[in-house]
Amino acid sequence: MDNKKIIAVVGATGIQGGGLARAILDDASGAFALRAITRNPSSEAAVALAERGAEVVQADLDDAKTLDAALDGAFGTFLVTNYWEHFSVEREQDQARNLADAAARTGVEHVIWSTLEDTRKWMSLDDDRMPTLKEKYKVPHLDGKGEVDPHFIELGIPTTFFHTCFYWENLIYSGLGPQRGEDGRLVFNLPMQDKKLPGIAAEDIGRCAYGIFRQGSEWIGQRLGVSGEHLTGAEMAAALADALGEEVLYNPVPFEVFRGLGFPGADDLGNMFQFKADFTEDYRGLRDVERARSLEPRLRTFREWLEENVSRIPIG
Repeated sequence: MDNKKIIAVVGATGIQGGGLARAILDDASGAFALRAITRNPSSEAAVALAERGAEVVQADLDDAKTLDAALDGAFGTFLVTNYWEHFSVEREQDQARNLADAAARTGVEHVIWSTLEDTRKWMSLDDDRMPTLKEKYKVPHLDGKGEVDPHFIELGIPTTFFHTCFYWENLIYSGLGPQRGEDGRLVFNLPMQDKKLPGIAAEDIGRCAYGIFRQGSEWIGQRLGVSGEHLTGAEMAAALADALGEEVLYNPVPFEVFRGLGFPGADDLGNMFQFKADFTEDYRGLRDVERARSLEPRLRTFREWLEENVSRIPIG
């Protein structure tokens, strides 16, 4: 590792961790070396990282015994969990605590924990603006992460609490791109009413995280969010229209309609979009674009992202 400080990246073959992994490897003259933590070191993505010089280490977030070895000797670590793999808040929280405990035991000097808001700090469970889910949550995939934050503090771990936002790649992979209606016109469906939605290129999330490690201890104990641009659905539709070369109409899907679409997690995501809309000032306030740009000067706007990716968006 040429005496470079090791950053151990959980989920190094995934969306957030993958961006950070590539940012570290791209900075050949930097002070850091990559330890890529993955469940499957023989995967194509893991092998590609190894070929670029990464140390690839196998670990399982459900198996606490594997995590000490994965973090041992690391200066910093990026910790992320994925609710959508199993739809269990309890399992995700156990994984997060396993990671925090391992970071504490191994003496990691700077932890970036990819967390999200616990929306119950804004809404009580009996708030009838949106349904309570799983009996204990308003937005399970947000609330569960936020509920674990105090564990990092209680353990005295030097942590940056890192909040992401809507990935524009959702237009490619999650069926949120424009859909062609029966009349042949393209419609962009998004349940955000007229409120602005913070969004970001997935690769820039990892680059911003790398900026935190590069800037150092000033971010320890801090909470910050990142985004590349805040746009209304109508503004996103206009950008899509310019990139696609045809009209794209914006349809502000009602929250209750989105919650009832029937796919796994639709109710969770419907509540999430409503939280972002109803509490827009707080949600957007944490995700300051200029602060993100101070971490990653190449931060892309939505139109810049579209220039690179519009051909990848499936048109339904």
